[in-house]
Amino acid sequence: MPEPVSRTLDVPGAVLTYDVRGELADQPVLLMIGSPMGASGFPTLASHFEDRTVVTYDPRGVERSTRTDGTGELSPDDHAGDLAALIEALGAGPVDLFASSGGAVNALALMAQRPDLVKTLIAHEPPLAGLVPDSEAALKACEDIYQTYQRDGMGAGMAKFIAIVSFEGEIPADYTDQPAPDPAMFGLPAEDDGSRDDALLGQNIRGCTSYRPDFDALAKVSDRIIVGVGEESTNQLAGRGGHAVAERLGLTPVVFPSNHGGFLGDEYGMPGKPAEFGAKLRDVLAR
Repeated sequence: MPEPVSRTLDVPGAVLTYDVRGELADQPVLLMIGSPMGASGFPTLASHFEDRTVVTYDPRGVERSTRTDGTGELSPDDHAGDLAALIEALGAGPVDLFASSGGAVNALALMAQRPDLVKTLIAHEPPLAGLVPDSEAALKACEDIYQTYQRDGMGAGMAKFIAIVSFEGEIPADYTDQPAPDPAMFGLPAEDDGSRDDALLGQNIRGCTSYRPDFDALAKVSDRIIVGVGEESTNQLAGRGGHAVAERLGLTPVVFPSNHGGFLGDEYGMPGKPAEFGAKLRDVLAR
């Protein structure tokens, strides 16, 4: 696999940094995105696509992509605008797009607004809490994470986030009344360092989980959308969000190996099954 070449792109409110592996004019382009996961989460998966030019990027406010619009919360529509600008800057025509987690939510926003920029979208486990049957409790739990972060800092907020994303099944109505998890259980700091600019907890969690996709627009291009769920995470919140999107579009979810981060190698010390995941991704792209 060629070494990535890093480039920057000025967009309204941010300077995006993205990486290109291969020549844009020579091979089909596969764009891999997450949110708030940046390009650092995709080297292993990218290595399984030597026959493609793989592009990864850092969403605004993440890692190398800096915001010039100040701080505050972001919406999937904000990220969709960035993605449209990025794809247009590549100048290689419509791309295949693998999008995971919050990236899948952002990609659905892009697909509704600019379907001309995407050949095939694989939306892997979009955590759309507003679409699941227990949406009221799920959205309340996400709001509680945000408020906990604002009040008590990263450790307390992230502990609640880890607890909710790994929860199996529907969220009980009294979920937020239960005792909060101890940050130390997850190796997180209990003390508050005073910062409130975390990309997940401070910038994206509420806009992402509460987003309502434009299903009328998506229905017109549903033949180019593949919804993925993890074999081990299909009954967790993000996996259930994927099932909800598929149901609204009349699609059958595709089961991918492993869990929500099944494509990961050892980027974050929590490897999934990247070889098997890459093979499945290659298979669905060939359909």
